[in-house]
Amino acid sequence: MPDRLRLGLIFGGRSVEHEVSVVSAQHVIAAAEAKRFEVVPIGVTKTGQWLSPAETAAQLAIPEPAFQKQLKAPEGAPVIDLDALRTVDVAFPLIHGTHGEDGTLQGLLELLGLPYVGCGVAASAVGMDKALMKAAFRGNGLPVVDHVVLRAGVDEKATLDLAREIEERIGYPAFVKPANGGSSVGISKVRGREELVTALGLAAQHDRKLVVEKGVTAREIECAILGNEDAQASPLGEIRHQRDFYDYEAKYLDARTEVVAPVDLPADVASKIQEMALACYHAIDCSGMSRVDFFLFDDGSIIIDEINTIPGFTPASMFPRLWQAAGVTYRELITRLVDLALTRHREQRFA
Repeated sequence: MPDRLRLGLIFGGRSVEHEVSVVSAQHVIAAAEAKRFEVVPIGVTKTGQWLSPAETAAQLAIPEPAFQKQLKAPEGAPVIDLDALRTVDVAFPLIHGTHGEDGTLQGLLELLGLPYVGCGVAASAVGMDKALMKAAFRGNGLPVVDHVVLRAGVDEKATLDLAREIEERIGYPAFVKPANGGSSVGISKVRGREELVTALGLAAQHDRKLVVEKGVTAREIECAILGNEDAQASPLGEIRHQRDFYDYEAKYLDARTEVVAPVDLPADVASKIQEMALACYHAIDCSGMSRVDFFLFDDGSIIIDEINTIPGFTPASMFPRLWQAAGVTYRELITRLVDLALTRHREQRFA
């Protein structure tokens, strides 16, 4: 392998988080250590077409506001073009959400025998599916919020029956979510039956499986994990927002949202959250990186919200900021993630 690695940065994608992925990729391209890496940008459009590195670079050169840029394919572009992938030494998947974070892209990279940053196929798939994720955590004795899993596409009578079941088991307020998704797209907070029925229909536009969770009032604490079997937990951060819940607007567009990194918590509480974050990470066999989100209640109790196997990766995102608080710069973080990918790949090959 040459001294200067060709790092295939795969981003964009068909999910609702396309624009977020593009922003993350732009920062990685700018920050990656030039002496160590030759970054090969590989964009994927919202229609699933793969762009060549030259086409991707041309798209990125078009000036557009952050979180609004969408990659577009020239006429006749292939759905999947593997030529660029065959020329790289290691891949860095930065496609958030479906068709990137859910194991599908990781499976393609496994078939190509290509080392790649982040979690493997199984961890990515389970981490993306909120229903499977919660089942895995609960099966490992980890606390999750009360919830109901149901299927979309039922008729009106069945929807009303589901509404009654949810009212009995969960109550109001509640959150209705697509089981697979990200950036809070398709998620609604509901306070009554009429809102519940509408929210079920909205979530069903994004997935065939839905999760309805009990609404809670708690602080939103996050922990970043870095590593493979010997993974480490970062200092903790907190999300403070002014909206009804942490929706897409609050995450990316509302200037009032605060990302506090690190956040000052009692040592015993911080240590417990870090231990639980590592337990979550290993429960679904993660590798490379993840971010684990928690609810911290006034009485000191802790519940796991979810795990994100490809967290936001701009310098302002929680994952890089927490590691910066631990003394790891954004550039160093990229290098460490690539090294972890290469180590994992070697271990798989000779297992």
